[in-house]
Amino acid sequence: MVSGQEKKSGLENAAWIAGCWQQGEGPDSQLYQEQWMKPAAGMMVGMARNIAKGKVREWEFLLIRQEADGNVYYVAKPSGQAEASFKLVKSTPTESVFENPEHDFPQRIIYRLQSDGSLFARIQGVSKGKERGIDFPMKRAKCE
Repeated sequence: MVSGQEKKSGLENAAWIAGCWQQGEGPDSQLYQEQWMKPAAGMMVGMARNIAKGKVREWEFLLIRQEADGNVYYVAKPSGQAEASFKLVKSTPTESVFENPEHDFPQRIIYRLQSDGSLFARIQGVSKGKERGIDFPMKRAKCE
């Protein structure tokens, strides 16, 4: 559960995510990129893409938004899939954890600022009866 003090600053706690991030070196191999706008008017807007051998394999539109009731949600619209929302359940100045136990996979999304300034993102949950997790360790990248 998010405490009152943490809940009050949930969106602001995630502000460090703003900017460009990537995993991998270039489009000729495997490259995962995320780009986030800074919080404004109760929302952060983001996008992501996964490139393999010079071709976009997957893309995603993303939001982190604060609702009128104060709850914060991570909203994902992946390529070819329905939109899914995940409620903020843990918020610190270096970590945001979102959950939706009803979603097929993932049920949990984690963003964590590492001590070296890199971003550790993870999606996890149960898929086909088995616990599963996928890590996305990313470094800051130039926004292009």
